[in-house]
Amino acid sequence: MKNKSLGSKLLSAPYIVWAALFIIVPLIIMLYFALTNEAGVFTLANLSEIGKYKKAFGLSILYAAIATVITLLLAYPMAYFMTKLKISSQRMLLLIVMLPMWMNFLIRTYSWISILANTGIINTFLGKLGLGPVQLMYTPGAVILGMVYDFIPYMILPIYSVMSKLDKSLLEASEDLGANAFVKFKKVILPLTRPGIISGITMVFVPSVSTFYISQKLGGNKTMLIGDAIEYLFNLGVDYYNIASAISMVLMIMILVCLFVMNRFNDDDDGGVVI
Repeated sequence: MKNKSLGSKLLSAPYIVWAALFIIVPLIIMLYFALTNEAGVFTLANLSEIGKYKKAFGLSILYAAIATVITLLLAYPMAYFMTKLKISSQRMLLLIVMLPMWMNFLIRTYSWISILANTGIINTFLGKLGLGPVQLMYTPGAVILGMVYDFIPYMILPIYSVMSKLDKSLLEASEDLGANAFVKFKKVILPLTRPGIISGITMVFVPSVSTFYISQKLGGNKTMLIGDAIEYLFNLGVDYYNIASAISMVLMIMILVCLFVMNRFNDDDDGGVVI
């Protein structure tokens, strides 16, 4: 047992070192800059500057929430449809869903410019019909579209993973008890797939609320999210590291609160499924 315990510790050592170097240490550095001034003296003055960026915070939360809801509405029926196919077809669709994730995030986002631009694919087609060009780039809709496109695999995969493992006998039992399609979905399928929904919402909302590249390329100067504000301040130089770190700290706290709330909804100690 001692050898096994020692072997387990040795195997886990690289992961502990990785977590310390790339998670814990950066967090400590961020907290240090957020709670000190340029001279390294403890202060809360940086937090008082955050009020200037309340609009960026609000837009980030709003856009992330809208993108998450749209992603869920698209991903849930997609995942359900996938579970109804043959195993070989499911694997093929999974490959298609995951394929964009193998490409660089920047390339995926930048490709939408050629689609949404005034001389892009959509406006070229609308122009031939005499309906264009339509302003699609540098709009809130373009930013939300970019979020949905980039993060929808993170919604599909956890929902599909849970949905593919549903106990078919429960569905058959609900039908035997006279449940129609709506009741079966509401009372059986939806509660049982809730862990996948919560995981998907978390995996989409968190990167959406902190993104900056999508808003820069698809929103232009008209849209500044909180991620854009943080990047902008860091690029200004060392003198702005403190306020940028303070904003990052507040954003991290907000995300942790959201995760806590979502985990509360994911409490499965509810006594099972009731028809």
